[in-house]
Amino acid sequence: MKRPIIRFGHDDIGDWVATLNCGHLQHVRHSPPFINRPWVITESGRKNKIGETLNCVRCDKFEFPGNFIPYKKTPVFTEESLPSGLKSDHSTKTGVWGKIILIEGTLQYRVNSLKTDTVLSPNEPGVILPEVLHSVALLGPVKFYVEFYKEPDYLT
Repeated sequence: MKRPIIRFGHDDIGDWVATLNCGHLQHVRHSPPFINRPWVITESGRKNKIGETLNCVRCDKFEFPGNFIPYKKTPVFTEESLPSGLKSDHSTKTGVWGKIILIEGTLQYRVNSLKTDTVLSPNEPGVILPEVLHSVALLGPVKFYVEFYKEPDYLT
């Protein structure tokens, strides 16, 4: 999945790392002749790459960023109180991840753009990717809520 670069930093050994708008980090080394990215060694070169996209394989795998923190959650929904908007495609804002947490029952979780269709249960939560359309469908009686996560200091 393509994600824009929002900033650059270093890893623990000093290699350049791009932060993508999903919160994942990706190395952007300049190690000729194997990796040729001379732009990464200058501030102007890095600045010119802000907004360009890199393929985020971690998003493709629904891998949750480790440093994100919960900041909000929905009320508990049941089969009777499930908002109709959750049954059709919708998404979170840039940089906002979510987890669908089931208390009871099962729920169908669909991410059509990634061709995934998963049955969620209390032992199997759903990971919501930022800005990716998704929906849920009832499979019977259910109780669940959605918890939202952000990068620390990303949203105020």
